[in-house]
Amino acid sequence: MGRLARSYALFVASFRVLRAHKGLAWFPVLAGIAGLLVAGVFLTPAFFASHAEITGQGRITATSWVLLGAFYLVSAFATIFFNAALISQADVALRGDGGVPGVGAGLAAASRRWPALLGWAGVTATVSVVLRTIEERLGFLGSIISGLIGMAWRFTTFLVLPVVMLEGTGVRGGVKRSVELFRRTWGENVAGTAGLGLVGFLLTLAGYVVFLGGGFLLGGTATVFAAVGLAIVWTLLVAVFTTTLSGIYQAALYRYAADGVVPGDFASVDFAEAFRAR
Repeated sequence: MGRLARSYALFVASFRVLRAHKGLAWFPVLAGIAGLLVAGVFLTPAFFASHAEITGQGRITATSWVLLGAFYLVSAFATIFFNAALISQADVALRGDGGVPGVGAGLAAASRRWPALLGWAGVTATVSVVLRTIEERLGFLGSIISGLIGMAWRFTTFLVLPVVMLEGTGVRGGVKRSVELFRRTWGENVAGTAGLGLVGFLLTLAGYVVFLGGGFLLGGTATVFAAVGLAIVWTLLVAVFTTTLSGIYQAALYRYAADGVVPGDFASVDFAEAFRAR
């Protein structure tokens, strides 16, 4: 099986789980709502504080930096919290032991692990700031360095949340275990991540072509505005779809890497080839 065919098979397997347990898609929706609330709570006062500070003093003081730092941390925590809840329930769906995944159960599972999730949010927010600083300070070269480091970081820490949620480890243990599992299944395990990313890109592109292309062809200001609105809604739906599939895939990859078990609907995929041990 070629890489593209393997990526497609992993996408189909993830989609089957989602089709059987549609409630899993609520977690990315809740993450989006939480993100909007966090932005409103922190960025609104930061904006007004910055405006007053710049107007009065010509520079941004500590107040805005504290608010922006809190925003980075809390928004990262909100995203990680709901992703962790999703992974916990995706694992329930994959086990095939009669358990029924649920939103409440996922939130309760993530709540029990909130200290570790908050710690991981702090780490990811710090890494994001460092990578952005490198990119801004070094220009084009910084973009390349930041991109390479970011890619390596994403791949080696891809299983941190499943480890934290399903093994009950802390941040340091979760990172160490994730790197260990990544080394164990290094290579073709990237196929699933790349496949889901490609699906998301193609779906988003198709939506823009249909909605925006149709809107401009039909003409009229109202039609164009409606087309733009539909394109935005479509983009959000695709984001929910691919984020849910990614959580399902993380849980499946963790079970294979940690236990050597091909879970649930992924039994039809040649995991021994798709996740070749190195």
